[in-house]
Amino acid sequence: MDQDKKTILLVEDDIRLADLVSEYLAAQGFIINVEYRGDTAVTRIIREQPDMVILDLMLPGKDGLSVCRDVRNDYPGPILILTAKEDDMDQVAGLELGADDYVKKPVEPRVLLARIRAVFRRADRTVNQTAKVDTKQEKLCFGTLEIAFTSREVSMKGRPIELSTTEFDLLWLLASNSGKVLDRDHIYRTLKGIEYDGQDRSMDVAVSRLRKKLEDDPHKPFRIKTVWGSGYLFVETAWS
Repeated sequence: MDQDKKTILLVEDDIRLADLVSEYLAAQGFIINVEYRGDTAVTRIIREQPDMVILDLMLPGKDGLSVCRDVRNDYPGPILILTAKEDDMDQVAGLELGADDYVKKPVEPRVLLARIRAVFRRADRTVNQTAKVDTKQEKLCFGTLEIAFTSREVSMKGRPIELSTTEFDLLWLLASNSGKVLDRDHIYRTLKGIEYDGQDRSMDVAVSRLRKKLEDDPHKPFRIKTVWGSGYLFVETAWS
């Protein structure tokens, strides 16, 4: 990973914290830009298209969850949420709106750096591993569903489907292994580069978002099935 080319937009209204984080990450080779308000962050994220957005939840003008929701369709890069709240619902809400990971405040700069590197490493590893899985076929087609790897575009019934980075990577992984049950350990190792700890819900939330966008039945899914005690199954015949 070439950190010198990685640009991060930090959306944080605590000036002291923003300065501390910016100084530390800049010393690690990242290019750091700072935005202090939520209501102006949306336009800036979409316009600048940074390599990553670090987004505080409590912001003046517009809260972080609203910012995440408003930019997700126009910003494909990773979003890392900073939250001072202990409530899991805020973390789940952020993931459901398209965030890729979250870090609880107060956060040590070294911990934040590790999570940032993990997210970037995850993205690089996913591209490399997925390319090895399907080096000849750059597009997967299942009935009305088309998934293009190179352009990272998805369409169903001729209609484009907007997916976040995590959602696309997960869909490609499942679709590349259609007809096979992928357990959570395999999914986490492939997409996150870590072992599944039994508590992280980010992939479950991503599956839930995929089902919603791909018109799967949330109560009785038939396209991306949950195989209880095993994992998830992409049904290749369910896309007519």
